[in-house]
Amino acid sequence: MKKDSILLIIIASFLSGLGGAYLFTALGAGYQKDKAYEANSAYKHVFTNVRAVPASVTTASAPSDFVTAAEQSSPSVVFIKTVSGTSRDIDFWDFWNFFGHRGPISSAGSGVIVSADGYIVTNNHVIDNADDIEVTLTNKHTYKAKVIGTDPNTDLALLKIDAKNLPPIAFGNSDQVKIGEWVLAVGNPLNLTSTVTAGIVSAKGRNINIVNTQFPIESFIQTDAAINPGNSGGALVNTKGELIGINTAIASKTGAYSGYGFAIPVNIVKKAINDLKEFGIVQNAFLGAEVIDIDEKIADKLPDDNFSGVYVFDVMRESAASKAGIKEGDIILKIDGFPINSKAEYLERLSYYRPGETIKITLKRGKNILDFSAMLTNRDGTTEMIRNNKVFVNQIGCALTPLTKFEKQKYNIKSGIRISDIKGGFVRQLGLPENFIIISINNREVDSVEDVVQLLGKQRGRMVIEGIHPNGTRGQYSFFMY
Repeated sequence: MKKDSILLIIIASFLSGLGGAYLFTALGAGYQKDKAYEANSAYKHVFTNVRAVPASVTTASAPSDFVTAAEQSSPSVVFIKTVSGTSRDIDFWDFWNFFGHRGPISSAGSGVIVSADGYIVTNNHVIDNADDIEVTLTNKHTYKAKVIGTDPNTDLALLKIDAKNLPPIAFGNSDQVKIGEWVLAVGNPLNLTSTVTAGIVSAKGRNINIVNTQFPIESFIQTDAAINPGNSGGALVNTKGELIGINTAIASKTGAYSGYGFAIPVNIVKKAINDLKEFGIVQNAFLGAEVIDIDEKIADKLPDDNFSGVYVFDVMRESAASKAGIKEGDIILKIDGFPINSKAEYLERLSYYRPGETIKITLKRGKNILDFSAMLTNRDGTTEMIRNNKVFVNQIGCALTPLTKFEKQKYNIKSGIRISDIKGGFVRQLGLPENFIIISINNREVDSVEDVVQLLGKQRGRMVIEGIHPNGTRGQYSFFMY
């Protein structure tokens, strides 16, 4: 074979190899882009030989959204450090602590800036019982914070720092949040500041029974974005960087992330912020219709197979529901046109209103669909805005709050004082829990702060406190006063 022919064969083979390598690389790169697109885009398409991609979507749409959302929301999320047990006086009421006092206890969480002049929202459990609260911004500046108000029923608290020109977060609308949409959790888990994790909305309207109060409001957004201790009070945001929830809890056997995180919907948060700013207390609107989810046992009583709505099992006397004509056995289907399919959704919807506002209720009675109008009240049965009547009593180390009319009716009691904000001393040593209701002391009924202080301050010898635990069970505590 001639040298020229051999040279041509070598050149042709080399060019063929280059062409094959280029084709493999091009196809391989295209396949990797497709896989990345499938994994990262909010649009999930079935792979076909010819795939049409929406013009507004690129292979990097989700990561780009994540970057934008993180950049916009991260500066609005702060680190919160709390210290408790720093400045208690040792006195008669606290003599148990004279020996073996434990010293200060520190804990940490997150918060979200909601106004340029220093208002910050977080979880109540993040700052509960704290003596000192410090807020650190993403620029490392640290401020002392004061508590404007708290709402244990929603596990929310509003703080204020003395600062200006802060970057407030943009608010979204939790009613518009869809199951399956991408979200980011922004916070300070495990003391790792400014951490961002991604996931989707797994469910809405979750009730996980973690709010330990007489009237809990739980209707959480569930997400699989990684949430760990320290994330509490931080932001759950959509791909626009808008706040859609306050991260509050995880479901985990180990205490660390396991795929189930829960956030308070932002529409509840917005209402709580406005109320705490204006009144120092959340204005709970009260309908007076106790409802339960429809289970198989209740479904057997219904006239058809449409099991949407919630079942009314009790209507309180002289309540808004009673005056509107709602009866036991009714099925509430909608409130102001919004479908109600669980007790959690029912409580969430009511939490958006204040006393004195009127709502339209659509319900089923037998096979008939009926509409009613009800003017909501406060828990005293009036339409007035209420003020915070909680009084902190240093002598016994807790706050005392008289019960409302409907709270007494609910528990079938004539009198009662709720204890909360337990700081230490006498009440803590007795083991009385947060939100315990004192009904009587030595068989004498108490219905005012003065009653409790007087009886505990003057009595000597054996004392018996009777009351109701936060879960509704009766309890009794016995001790000796010297």
